[in-house]
Amino acid sequence: MTRSLLEVKNLNKSFGDGGGLFRRARRASVVTDVSFRIDRGEIYGLVGESGSGKSTIGRTVLRLLEADRGEVWFDGQDVTTLSQTDLRRLRRRMQIIFQDPFSSLDPRVRVGDVLAQPIRLHRLREGAAVDKRVDELLETTGLAPRHKSRYPHEFSGGQRQRIAIARALAVEPDLIVCDEAVSALDVSIQAQILNLLSRLRDDLGMSYLFISHDMAVVQHISDRVGVLYAGRLVETGKVADVFGAAAHPYTRMLLAATPRLSGRSLDTAQTIAGDPPSPFNPVDGCAFASRCAFATDKCKVDAPALTTFSRGDHHAACWHTEDLAPFGGTGAASEARMSPAFQRRMALLRRAQAETAT
Repeated sequence: MTRSLLEVKNLNKSFGDGGGLFRRARRASVVTDVSFRIDRGEIYGLVGESGSGKSTIGRTVLRLLEADRGEVWFDGQDVTTLSQTDLRRLRRRMQIIFQDPFSSLDPRVRVGDVLAQPIRLHRLREGAAVDKRVDELLETTGLAPRHKSRYPHEFSGGQRQRIAIARALAVEPDLIVCDEAVSALDVSIQAQILNLLSRLRDDLGMSYLFISHDMAVVQHISDRVGVLYAGRLVETGKVADVFGAAAHPYTRMLLAATPRLSGRSLDTAQTIAGDPPSPFNPVDGCAFASRCAFATDKCKVDAPALTTFSRGDHHAACWHTEDLAPFGGTGAASEARMSPAFQRRMALLRRAQAETAT
């Protein structure tokens, strides 16, 4: 069996609030016992409401944040135990693309230098070979060598995100964490970036941890998906299984909710009634029980673990999964069970993808 490129085991992360003059310091549990794997050349989607812990997981996997407990194995090495010297070497193979390319790019540095700096830092090229590599990166991401003399503010949002992708590619990584990498873009630009990411995966064999709150985008690009709620994975499996036969009530609510426009992005989770539990006061039972129509007394006392549902690679954390009525289906039948806005969203993405591919 081929070893997974990334394997996360029982990851936990919390933050302290520092307290106050009349209040003791508290800790918020943001990520709790999260486990998943990403195979080589695979796109793993991580989806959930804002504040569910998605970005924290992405940063902790790269050790931009230190885990409280758990293991992060990358190509046979536990990232959480590496020295700073070994971690610096490994970072070349693990990169991140942030949500806002404008704030993640130094406005005082020309694009050519933005791309050349990591190449020189990791000593991947020298002299004229660095400039040649910069030209290749710009062409690979749909830009032109002439753009390297410009500054980030001279580009559109979609072009800036291409520059951010080129910067991540500059060090020839094996894994890229895409943290809401397309959520700030218009649908047509989203489709262009998604096409680019898919093509790079096919051409270079890279793997992605694709973090997003947008269910349609996650379904569009991912091979497997994990649904995160209040810092816990509540469902995970192949995209066809999770979207075609959702086994957790929260996943079903995300798929059935009617998204509303928020700026230029779609927020699929805002219409779900109720709020997640406070991370400062984690509940004993199922975290979703207070918002779930199927919750029983057992749900409020005992927290369910991820267990296999119907197929070997499809898991859900719910006491009543087997009791719920069938949901979804495959292909068009699956989408027909979802909200009209979700169906329109998928149609827009497909149309934009077809237009950008021609």
